[in-house]
Amino acid sequence: MLRRRILAPEIMDNAEQDFAAFSAALTDLERINRLTLAYRPTLRWLDKVAQRHGTSQLSVLDVGAGGGDMLARIAVWGSRRNVALDLTALDRSAHAAGHARARHPDLKVRWITADLFALGSAERFDVVLCSLFAHHLEDEALVRFLGWLSARCRLGWLINDLHRHPLPWAAVWAGVRLLHMNPMVVHDSTVSIARGFSRADWQHLSVRAGVATNIAWAFPFRWAVSGDAAA
Repeated sequence: MLRRRILAPEIMDNAEQDFAAFSAALTDLERINRLTLAYRPTLRWLDKVAQRHGTSQLSVLDVGAGGGDMLARIAVWGSRRNVALDLTALDRSAHAAGHARARHPDLKVRWITADLFALGSAERFDVVLCSLFAHHLEDEALVRFLGWLSARCRLGWLINDLHRHPLPWAAVWAGVRLLHMNPMVVHDSTVSIARGFSRADWQHLSVRAGVATNIAWAFPFRWAVSGDAAA
């Protein structure tokens, strides 16, 4: 079980979902993200980038931004560290932008509703982030995505995503039911872990993409995969 990625479909990826159902699922996903310390790998990586480059301002693109909760945490991070931020969110679902604006009304962010590979080639950012979105992509798209990330950033990029393992699968299976979460989240949560990654997966994908990556373990059951801008 879970030796390889199991690419079962997630309900959330169905474009026919209505706003109410999609928004309710995003609210519960934000709860899960808080409970599982999902923001920590991204914020720690941003600390390192800011320290390494001595920067007081950053332009940030969040790919697969969902409900905007990652960007809301980054906004707080920037305020605490006196780093001026220019935030951009990219998500192909129009429901995502609508939910985020209602959920985080004070968040200053430019929303782009589009498929990531449709983003104009002139769009570049200091850092490009992808938090708990990469598992939605199949391997061929992931290979392309790694090169896309390197071409889109000036300083560096980070993927923060799930480690595929029976232990988090079982814990999440029980947790979403005990917390009476949205039916979409109940279904998709364990599917997401089955679509997650091992270190060997990231090593193989990096070689196929021809992109140098740093693959680091992040507690609990996360991978933080990062790289630099294309030469």
